[in-house]
Amino acid sequence: MNIAKGLIGAALLAAAAQGAQAATLDVVRQRGAVACGTTTGFAGFSAPDAQGKWQGLDVDLCRAIAAAVFGDASKIKVVPLNSQQRFTALQSGEVDVLTRNTTVTQQRDTALGIIHAGINFYDGQGFLVPKSLGVKSAKEINGATICLQTGTSNENTLADWARANNVSYKPVVIETFNEVVNAFAAGRCDVFSTDASGLASIRISKLQNPDDYVVLPEIISKEPLGPFVRQGDDAWLNIVRWSLSAMIEAEEYGVSSANVDEQAKSANPNIKRILGVTPGSGANLGLDEKWAYNIVKQVGNYGESFERNVGQGSPLKIKRGLNAQWTQGGLMYALPIR
Repeated sequence: MNIAKGLIGAALLAAAAQGAQAATLDVVRQRGAVACGTTTGFAGFSAPDAQGKWQGLDVDLCRAIAAAVFGDASKIKVVPLNSQQRFTALQSGEVDVLTRNTTVTQQRDTALGIIHAGINFYDGQGFLVPKSLGVKSAKEINGATICLQTGTSNENTLADWARANNVSYKPVVIETFNEVVNAFAAGRCDVFSTDASGLASIRISKLQNPDDYVVLPEIISKEPLGPFVRQGDDAWLNIVRWSLSAMIEAEEYGVSSANVDEQAKSANPNIKRILGVTPGSGANLGLDEKWAYNIVKQVGNYGESFERNVGQGSPLKIKRGLNAQWTQGGLMYALPIR
């Protein structure tokens, strides 16, 4: 069995290396759209709205990449993927980029033929419980059954935390996200454990009576979430990385979708470079000089995207916290466009 797994892994890495030889940007331009791997439905991050249009923080990043490449944020192809499918889909070239809540880890960056292109949400694993359980802390869940989705880093993280804190539990591991949610809602397990952002999304969008549930205060891991691309195509890696950075830096300088045209007249040399008034950054990426302008104009800066999708303008009402700008006590620190 281990030999078979090794052969499969080697084949996938070989396919990834072969796929990287074809420049992703050329493939994307020929297709006429950026193919983004998303979740199968995760409110606030990537999920279809009532009209079937995909929305969310991660979808906005996909749209930003399309705005940079095509000057048109609508030129995207959303490919819903579960946790087991996501890496194979990227390795095989089915998608150009993963823009779904995927934790950056050393193993993923080194062993799968893929690499992360930035962090668009700083998260951590937590616990969701019914209020009727009567617990106030994760350390009180000794002996509980805990629902988890297979194929994620949450299984190992929970096991490590439980051993370190002498907490016993019975895992209920299920393959698809919606099935895990349904199992939890039906009372098959006492606790749901995943990233805290996911718990907020589940509580608001998936449970019939959200007020009957509470997210416990403990965060037991670091879960930096971000986009992934295939290794071996640095030009495409740069486009994805700098599309995200443009959104973050635009917020830092107060450039938004509402004022971007006025800001293009700014005397600030940093803003002039971001918006392409001073040329150079577009040529560096093989894109139009208005690549970042198009991102901000059509998608918005990072703060705008955060607030409407997961922040105070959304049902999730997640506080900025670690995802605030570095000048506001958070970790969002854009690489300078210069």
